[in-house]
Amino acid sequence: MFQVKQGALEVIKKLKSKGFQAYLVGGCIRDLLLGITPEEWDITTDASPQQVSELFERVIPTGIEFGTVMVLLTDGTYEVTTFRSDEKYLDGRHPAKVTFTNNLHQDLSRRDFTINAFAYDPETQELIDDFHGQEDLKNKLIRAIGNPIARFSEDGLRPIRACRFAAKLEFDIESETFRAIPKTLEIVKKVAPERIHDEIIKLLKAPKPSIGFELMRKSGLLRLLIPELENCYGVEQPPKYHKYDVYWHSLYSCDAAPSESYQIRLAALLHDIGKPSCKVGYTFYNHDQLGAKMVEEILKRLKFSNSDIKTISNLIKNHMFEYSSAWGDAAVRRFIRRVGGIEEVKNLFLLRKADAKGMEREIEAEYLNELQTRIDKIIAEENALHISDLKVDGNDVMRILKIPPGPKVGQVLNFLLEKVLDRPELNQRETLLELIHAYK
Repeated sequence: MFQVKQGALEVIKKLKSKGFQAYLVGGCIRDLLLGITPEEWDITTDASPQQVSELFERVIPTGIEFGTVMVLLTDGTYEVTTFRSDEKYLDGRHPAKVTFTNNLHQDLSRRDFTINAFAYDPETQELIDDFHGQEDLKNKLIRAIGNPIARFSEDGLRPIRACRFAAKLEFDIESETFRAIPKTLEIVKKVAPERIHDEIIKLLKAPKPSIGFELMRKSGLLRLLIPELENCYGVEQPPKYHKYDVYWHSLYSCDAAPSESYQIRLAALLHDIGKPSCKVGYTFYNHDQLGAKMVEEILKRLKFSNSDIKTISNLIKNHMFEYSSAWGDAAVRRFIRRVGGIEEVKNLFLLRKADAKGMEREIEAEYLNELQTRIDKIIAEENALHISDLKVDGNDVMRILKIPPGPKVGQVLNFLLEKVLDRPELNQRETLLELIHAYK
């Protein structure tokens, strides 16, 4: 019925050969039914974690208290989880007690959505669909299993996951399931920000993240997680340049950014986050600078890495750059340096193009192409753009000027770089050593 990855077949075959039940389960079956190649192959069994660990040579007990063992094979890693029936959740995150069972239906009934509650035996080709998930796939619906308030109360991440799956699959959230989200926001507040961070990154990789973020706005999740983005809703922009308000422009820009880069997509989503605070009539002076500062706080709150924060903030800070054909080559080199480097400029161009598409404007393409051509020429000429590109370093400065390590070393190196940005031919070791000698 389905083409199943070899390692998953091996795990199931080995478990069944020892008398255990074993099935592929969850999202991988959903993806197979939709004609999508699964990224992960999860397996459920009535074997205990201890029994699973004894059967396979290489295992990692990643969540053994919850019945999960990672099995490592040559072609990948497989998550094997023992059938469970969870008792009451006390904190909206973890069950008060995990009870292992030999009943597959009980295990499937504790899962979040009908489209994630399939089990499949690749040996017999039996597909188990106790909760009519195939019907919901056909109707493009995200539906909680059983009582949605109960499901969301068990794990406050599930309302966010509902919005994420809707964006990933371009489905709707079933009405009763959707109505449960605003009723369980207090549970969402208990979710660790690290888990929310992971869901947001997954949402940003969806074909149209806008679907998920709009569902979050309508349900109250966005006000809880990124209120700064919701504040953009209804903030009008000059109709001469913009078809949409700040909120919808931000969402459509996010959709238009490359899906393989969550950093650029997040920058596109938040690039105008400073506009509501800077609005004077139809103008938004310095919204880029304010937005860069605001996004640092947002991303810290959502536990993004320092590297992500620096990259995304820098993109937002520079997204309003203006280029003129009158720029000299030195101005182009200084632009590259100001943005941070060649890779940063490449990402900035991708953000700028997404920004234009979010306005439904294509007028920037010509001058961006001209600037790109000039940058390509500078790259080909291997011009120095950073202090690290100079043919001398701080040791040369300290030796010649007889000074200790300190701020003055950096001042001299920046002085040399400014000279080289104006005249690239000066980046010769002997020439730079002479300039150090002459530095006052």
